[in-house]
Amino acid sequence: MKKVELVSTFIEYDSINELCQQDQDLMHKAIEIRKRAYAPYSKFKVGAAILLEDGTIVQGSNQENAAYPSGLCAERTAIFYANAIHPDKKILKIAITAASDLKTTNQPIPPCGACRQSILEYETKQDTPIEMFFMGEEGVVRYSPSLINILPFHFDKDSL
Repeated sequence: MKKVELVSTFIEYDSINELCQQDQDLMHKAIEIRKRAYAPYSKFKVGAAILLEDGTIVQGSNQENAAYPSGLCAERTAIFYANAIHPDKKILKIAITAASDLKTTNQPIPPCGACRQSILEYETKQDTPIEMFFMGEEGVVRYSPSLINILPFHFDKDSL
């Protein structure tokens, strides 16, 4: 038997104000689009903003549907749109924020499993890490230097 220890490293910022200006701007774009999310059923609104290598920012919010699971998360809305419109541009960073109409979300809300897998696809495709920032409605912002950092055992094209 062999014991393997895996360690994921994150940086936590006490607030959005501790981020560099570029990262603050990206998170503000995620907050802006989160407020326009369509979440009449869950009352849980998520916004994502993606920074491409040429400085373009692509936004996405969650879009729910009465016929579950026909809706789509903010992260996948943004990343699919980014690849559809800018297929040859690398994704540098993604900022994610979530808020509930039912309570204050003051802890960082990471992407769900399906979104992690989708982000991983593009990180693998471009062979470059995608930096990630995620937060609730307020409070701590968590930073990960790559998607693989939060999904160490992953399934990608090399698994096929």
